[in-house]
Amino acid sequence: MRSLLVLAPILLGVLLPPTAIASAAGPSPYAELAALEGRVAAIGFRLTTANAAWCPAVQPQFGWIWGDPRLYGEAPRAEARAAYHAADVDAPYIAAVAPGSPADRAGLRVGTPVLAIDGHAVPASESADPFARIAAVETLLAALPPRGMVEISGAAGAKTAVTPVPGCASDFRVDARDRPEGASDGRLVVISGGLVRFAASDDELAAAVAHELAHNILRHRARLDAAGVDRGLGKQFGRSARLFKQTEVEADRLSAWLLAGAGYDPHAAIRFWTRFGQRAGRPLFQAGTHPRWRDRVAAIETEVRAIDAARAAGRPLEPPLIAAPPPLE
Repeated sequence: MRSLLVLAPILLGVLLPPTAIASAAGPSPYAELAALEGRVAAIGFRLTTANAAWCPAVQPQFGWIWGDPRLYGEAPRAEARAAYHAADVDAPYIAAVAPGSPADRAGLRVGTPVLAIDGHAVPASESADPFARIAAVETLLAALPPRGMVEISGAAGAKTAVTPVPGCASDFRVDARDRPEGASDGRLVVISGGLVRFAASDDELAAAVAHELAHNILRHRARLDAAGVDRGLGKQFGRSARLFKQTEVEADRLSAWLLAGAGYDPHAAIRFWTRFGQRAGRPLFQAGTHPRWRDRVAAIETEVRAIDAARAAGRPLEPPLIAAPPPLE
C-alpha cells in the first residue's frame, strides 16, 4: 500500500482534498465522504485505545476526525456544509464521531464548529495548505495529557467538556482519492476513500488502518530517516529498497496483533491483502519498496497462527517488534 513513508513528497497539504470529488447527480458525494470518515473514525478510535497498553507513545484520543471549510472551493462549499450539517463559520469542524467515544458521550456531533480549545482560539493559518488548521489543532490536542478534560468552544458561546482516553499516538484522516491507498507519516494515518470502499467489511478496513498505524507505532519514518534511506528514485533499489521492504513486513506483522487486541478478526488481514494483491491495476512502481503480496500474506499468516495458538492456550497476546524492533541497517 502506498505510504508517506515511501513517497516523501506526499505530505499533509499535498493530499488530494475533497474538491477532487466530481459532482454528480444523485446522493451528495460529500455525504458519502462523511460516511466513510465515520467508519475510519470508529476503527481508528478502537484500534488506538484498545491497544494503548502496547504503544510506547500515547496521546489523548477523542474519537473524532476533523474537517475544515477551507478544504472546499467556493462552488461546492455550501453542498459540503450541508452534508456535514456544518454552520457557515470559518472554523474547523468535527467531520466524524466514533460511536461510544469521548466525543460522542460529550454530545459533540458532526458539523460542530470549534472556535477555541480550553479558551484558546483555534490556531489561525494563512497557509495555502487547506489542511493547515486541522494539522495545527491535531498537534495541539496530541500534546495534551491523555486523560485531562478539554473544553471545546463552539458557535454562539456553546462549551462542551470532553475527557479523552489514552490511545496509541496517531490521528486519522480520509481523503478523496478513488485509488485504494493508505499513508502514514509518524503521527497521522490517511486512508483514501477508494480504500474504504475496497474493503469488504469493517474487519478488512481495520486491517488496512492497522497496517498504517503499525508504521507509526514502530516509528518507521524516523527510523528510515536515521538510516539515511534515499527517498527519491533511488528508493527502488539496493539498500533503501531493502529497508523500505523491511518496514512494510514489520507493519504487516504487527497489524495482525493490533486487530486481535482490538477485537477484530486477524484473519481479515489475510483476506484483505490477498484481494489487494490480486486486484487489477495495481501500481508497478512499488515493486522495489514493497514485498510481493504472496510474501506479505505468508508473513501475516504466521502471526495469525501465533495469535490463534496463544488464545487456544489461554496465554496473553504478546505482539512482536514493539519492545525491540530489529535495526534498520
